[in-house]
This record gives sequence, C-alpha cells and structure tokens, in this order.
Amino acid sequence: MDELELLKRSGGPVTRRRIAADLRELGVREGDLVMFHTELSALGYVAGGAPTVISALQDAVGPRGTLMVYAGWNDAPPYEWTTWPEEWQAAIRAGHPAFDPEVSEADHANGRLPEALRRWPGAVRSRHPDVSFAAVGADAEELMAAHPWDHPHGPGTPLARLAEKGGRVLLLGAPLDSLTLLHHAEALAEAPGKRWVEYEQPVRDEAGERVWRRFRDIDSEDGAFDYEALDAVPDGEWPFAVIARDALAAGVGVSGRVGAGESHLLDAAPLVRFAVDWIERAFRA
Repeated sequence: MDELELLKRSGGPVTRRRIAADLRELGVREGDLVMFHTELSALGYVAGGAPTVISALQDAVGPRGTLMVYAGWNDAPPYEWTTWPEEWQAAIRAGHPAFDPEVSEADHANGRLPEALRRWPGAVRSRHPDVSFAAVGADAEELMAAHPWDHPHGPGTPLARLAEKGGRVLLLGAPLDSLTLLHHAEALAEAPGKRWVEYEQPVRDEAGERVWRRFRDIDSEDGAFDYEALDAVPDGEWPFAVIARDALAAGVGVSGRVGAGESHLLDAAPLVRFAVDWIERAFRA
C-alpha cells in the first residue's frame, strides 16, 4: 500500500503525539508493563515508522513503565534440518552460528517493531533462541532473566512474569491471532491431547562455546491442541483469534482506535485465566 492510501486511511500523518494520545485514550497508563504486537500499516501513515511507535509507547508508559515484545530468531535452523541428507546436516551442525541475544535478528515474520525494540538503547533480550523476548524499561532485566531452556512458554518465563507482575497486552492494529501470551495459557492448561515438540538449536554455553542443545516445548507452530476438532473454531482460522474474541466479549479487555488501526488492550493475568479455562473446557467436553 502506498503512502497516499495510508494517509487517506488515517486522515493524515499519524505522529508520535497522536499515537501517545490514542494509547492513553485506550487505557495505557504511566508505569504500565505492556507487551505489544503491531501491524504498522494498519495504523495508517506513521510519520517516522517503527521508532515513532516505540517512542509514543514510551511516552504513554513513562520512565517507570516497560515495553516487551516477542522476538524469536529469524535465522534459526529450520525444525526439520535433522531430516535433511546427512551431508547437509553435517554442514549445519559444523557451521551454523549460535544464537546471540545481542545480534541475532528478531523474526521478520513478526513485523518491524520487534527488531526495532531489540535494537533500542537499553534493550534486554532473553536467552532462549527459539522463543526469545526483548524488553526496554524499568522491569526489563527481571522479565528477561534466566528464560528456561525447556518449556519456554510455561512457568518462570517472560510470559509468566508478564502476568505475575500485572502486565498488559496491546494489539496495536495487529490481528487477534497474534496474541503470543495464549501460548502461556496452552502451557498451563491441563487437558488431554497436549502436543509437544523437540528440536535442536545452537547456543553458547557458560564458557562461551557454541553447543547444540535439545529443547522441549508445546507445539506452538501447529497448535498445542487439536483445535481443528472443535466446532467452535471455524475451518482455516487460528484458534487464538476465537479465544481472543470470546475474551473481549466477556469483558477481558477494551478496544479502540490507535491511528487508523483497531486496537485492543487486555490485562495479562485475566486473559491467561480465561484462556486456560476455555482450553480445559473445550478439550474435556
């Protein structure tokens, strides 16, 4: 979409001041801990792009606040690399760089904002290669510390701490199915048929040496549960969108506009409780 179309959508440039004002109108407050997901083009023509959005978010949460994103690792070896021909596997095992929280790029599939925040002055990133998060602000160090190698969406993780510390999740023009926090609910839910995956990725050990480590996690790519078997989830729709709509309908969060983008603000702990209950009821029926 070109600049003129974006300008028409947002009724003119979307500036830092305008975004900050819209965020406050939505309910973001001084001192908030906010994990955000953004679809930049949905906001309209943002004057200055990703840095403008981050600066406006910082204006809204203030110096006592914290911003957090899911980062991931753009250049991680694909999960299926261990099924490749032996010669190719050997080349990957010998030569693929280890994950480096300081320089490894955030997953491009998540848009421009995660990489922008990862590189922001003072940013802290968690150590997990596949499920890394990044944060800036007062609680960044505590949120990112000692991210568990296994079960990286479960207890003791940045997502768990987000909920425990009274954090919030902001969908800034982003679709409802982008709610990464719902993977934490999947990890906590006690329901039959939970699906797990194991995979290998290179990291640095305590001595700084590159080592291959095996990880275990819920299946966050294809779904930790068989959602396709549920009548409540329409064919072709990611289940998180359904859970999020139900949560909003139940009063777990508020909706409004930031720039031109439909946006949602949800308190993390109530959302996790709602989602855990939704999953457990759906798969015990």
